Amino acid sequence: MNILTIDLEDWFHILDHPATERPEQWAGFESRLEKNVDRLLDLLDEHKQQATWFCLGWIAKQYPQVVKKVAAKHELACHSDVHQLVYNQTPIAFKEDTLNVMKRLEDLSGKKMNAYRASGFSITEKTSWAFEILSECGITLDCSVFPASRNHGGFEKFGTAQPCRIAVNGTFLKEFPLNTIRLFGKEIVFSGGGYFRALPYSFIHSQMKKSDYVMTYFHPRDFDPSQPVLKSLPFKRRLMSYVGLQGALPKFKKLLQDHFFVDLATADKQMNWEGSPIVYL
Repeated sequence: MNILTIDLEDWFHILDHPATERPEQWAGFESRLEKNVDRLLDLLDEHKQQATWFCLGWIAKQYPQVVKKVAAKHELACHSDVHQLVYNQTPIAFKEDTLNVMKRLEDLSGKKMNAYRASGFSITEKTSWAFEILSECGITLDCSVFPASRNHGGFEKFGTAQPCRIAVNGTFLKEFPLNTIRLFGKEIVFSGGGYFRALPYSFIHSQMKKSDYVMTYFHPRDFDPSQPVLKSLPFKRRLMSYVGLQGALPKFKKLLQDHFFVDLATADKQMNWEGSPIVYL
């Protein structure tokens, strides 16, 4: 099962950086969203592939025409309202943010939102309370778990990198975590973001063929080598933000040619949830 997902955000939605972390700063940046989204929509049409787009509520408010184009062809899901790290929020603020993004996307698309991904995979062991809040808000499918170490976010002790059910206050939340592989004694990710851009296609292709389950995560900016460079980023963050941009689009085209993907709703229907592992938090 290969699941194709795209986080619908602009090039300046870079987390945990003083110049870009607050919504009031974003109006000062040139948007490259529409042309980057159009490029991806055309490519997915060409290869007859479906994706789930995890959309910011802020994007839906500022660029409703872009979100409507996406919703006309693909599944929409929630990616928070204003792209803040979960572990920097109180439970009350997180619940308000979640309800806000759900309402924005439902009003715009006319469809019920039931799937969520936290910004920066920032539901951690210390903020596992977020799963209960998601369930209270009506979310039934989550894709927020990054079951390995990470600069921000990451849930290294989650226990599985396969679809599972999270036991939440007497109910279950279906979880599609990122998949990992073990390399040089560490769990690593290969199927999205800077990892996809940095790794050779031959390696990604071989790991895809070996894996029964792959959860991808891309961003429109991953395929835009002309985007502005934030020179204020620390060296390591700058490297991960801009590495491999020149070759990312041809690599993605090859991925779509060589592998078949489904969206989250299709993956949910294909899953035997009763036989899936249960994670108690």
